Amino acid sequence: MATTYLTPGVYYERADAVAPAITAIRTDIAGFVGIATSGPVDTAVPVESWRQFQSQFGEFSGTAFLAYAVRGFFENGGQRCWVVRVASNDPVGGAFPASTVLASAGLPRSVWNIRASSPGTWGNLLNLSVRETHQVQTTGWLDKDRSDRMIVSSTSGFVRGTLVRLTQPGSAPALRVVAAVDATEGFAGAVPNGNKYILWVPSQDDLRLPYDTAPLSFAPDLPIMVESIEYTIIVERQNLPVALYTGLSLIPEHTNYGPAILDPFEIAADIEMKHVLPAPPFAITIDELRPEFMADTLATFRALEQIELPSDNTPLIGGSDGLRLLTTYDFIGEPIDPVDSDVVKAGKRRGLRVLETIDEVSILSVPDINIQPIAVPPTEPLPPCIPDPCLPGAPLPVVPLPVLSVEMPPTFTDADIYRVQAAMVDQCQQTRSRVAILDPPFSAVKDERLGISAVQAWRNQFDSSYAAFYFPWLRVVNPLRSTSSLTRDIPPSGHVAGQYARTDLTIGVHKAPANAPLAWVQDTTIPVNNAEHGVLNPLGINAIRTLTGRGIRIFGARTVSSDPDWRYINVRRLMIMIEKAIYLASQWAVFEPNDDITQAKLRLSLTSFLISLWEQGALAGATTDAAFFVRCDRTINPPAQLDVGQLLALVGVAPVNPFEFVVVRVGQTANELEIVEQRTGMEVN
Repeated sequence: MATTYLTPGVYYERADAVAPAITAIRTDIAGFVGIATSGPVDTAVPVESWRQFQSQFGEFSGTAFLAYAVRGFFENGGQRCWVVRVASNDPVGGAFPASTVLASAGLPRSVWNIRASSPGTWGNLLNLSVRETHQVQTTGWLDKDRSDRMIVSSTSGFVRGTLVRLTQPGSAPALRVVAAVDATEGFAGAVPNGNKYILWVPSQDDLRLPYDTAPLSFAPDLPIMVESIEYTIIVERQNLPVALYTGLSLIPEHTNYGPAILDPFEIAADIEMKHVLPAPPFAITIDELRPEFMADTLATFRALEQIELPSDNTPLIGGSDGLRLLTTYDFIGEPIDPVDSDVVKAGKRRGLRVLETIDEVSILSVPDINIQPIAVPPTEPLPPCIPDPCLPGAPLPVVPLPVLSVEMPPTFTDADIYRVQAAMVDQCQQTRSRVAILDPPFSAVKDERLGISAVQAWRNQFDSSYAAFYFPWLRVVNPLRSTSSLTRDIPPSGHVAGQYARTDLTIGVHKAPANAPLAWVQDTTIPVNNAEHGVLNPLGINAIRTLTGRGIRIFGARTVSSDPDWRYINVRRLMIMIEKAIYLASQWAVFEPNDDITQAKLRLSLTSFLISLWEQGALAGATTDAAFFVRCDRTINPPAQLDVGQLLALVGVAPVNPFEFVVVRVGQTANELEIVEQRTGMEVN
């Protein structure tokens, strides 16, 4: 509707003459699935540095490759990834957090269940000290006029839900829960002017709490000491302070209620927020285990009076890693049916299935399906400390560290490895937004005398343009080194993903991620010479070679596809980026008028986007006409097609390598946008 102007003057109106611009999207973000020593299980956590990975998922482990792969990713130029920890959820031998209880002699079960923040034996190293504290104290008197009210010298620090202990000489102490605080009304009488009211059993129904009880039997003319009751939890790990949680309340209505402050469900929900880095993890969480407190007021106070505090340095016990019963299902999960309940969905959403919903992931790596666990962690004891005889005082006693039993994961068979890698490829083909980096099984790289025959046989099981295969494994300096083993052999996918990311960020996704030195690597498990490379390369096996004077480099950029149009991994990843960018930036066209103006806007936005790619060197051709074409007019949108609500745009591009056209058809069908690839191009209906 046109605006009616009545007052003379200059007016500003916004009119969008063109469609929103299409911009390239990030393709450097990797997704890792594997075994970790700590951290949430089956939860995707964004990580942007190696230090952050350590804080969320722990250190290197002899039972996992995940930490090595993520370290290789960041060392080789990666800047952001998503990590999913896997573990068995078997009710008997699955992953469980270490725990202890805050009990009361007045209850048949615990008041709080205090757990380590994530499953694993790491929690068995934690010790707790729980102490009762009194952050607020004041003096009060009973109000002679109202039995539900107490007069206090100060209401500072008292809030609704504060648990208080009332003490008067000659009477037994009593517990009450503050239901309301009135700090505005003064009182003149038996006590000096200016005192305030504090109420705990108000007569107003809207202020009542479940803890209302009979009036106090204290003497009305004697002062009463009023002190708050809360708890401080000190967490130590190997005699070193880890965390301090102060002012935790036992009353659910209090703002500092322990299970609300350290709620494991809220912590998990915060981690699931997309594109938001999680806060450093809590050391512990607290479960609510006392609904019967709401039933009987007198029983509630009796139970609160009989709280049994754990002794200082009480250890958490019962933590397990859930590795012994690990299966391929824990890595793959299961497709989710829309009619599934939340409980069923949670059981199916495991491993790779968690990353399926993270749209920004463009690279997949699952190194731990190839795990070769080290039976005994190769850690050496620290040398004995010899005190200086010239220093006064006796030397400090040596406190031995606890010896933890190490739960070992299974060594997966080649059939298990293939099942997981096939699931990776299938997810990439279904989402069409990512590629899988496939590692050869240990059986194909463990013995140099076997040559390349085993890896040839393994590669022949795959045929997809959404996957790339790299050989052999890498040998890196092992942070768990001992005198017998200073290095460890690991799958190459983490380092390769880092080089993908570095190439994307420095040059662009159109550049083949190859012929650049790898960082944080000492050697390869099997040397590849020119003759062997000549056999591997045509098969789509990307060799990692040690080149004299040039370091260790990836010398291949092929997919495992038999289609020559999709021979190179950079072409596939470039097309993924173009498809996704067009899809996301063309949503504005849905429900727009199907006329020449809309067609011109879509044609202009597509052309501008492809020109920017051509200027960056992503498209071949000396001119834009040789690099791409865009058609969105009446010739491909006849009246019969417009009548059924379809708008088609035909886009052809020439990737840098190879020099073939791949056609993308972008169109509007009813109220949805879809991209469909064909042998001769890509079609959107």
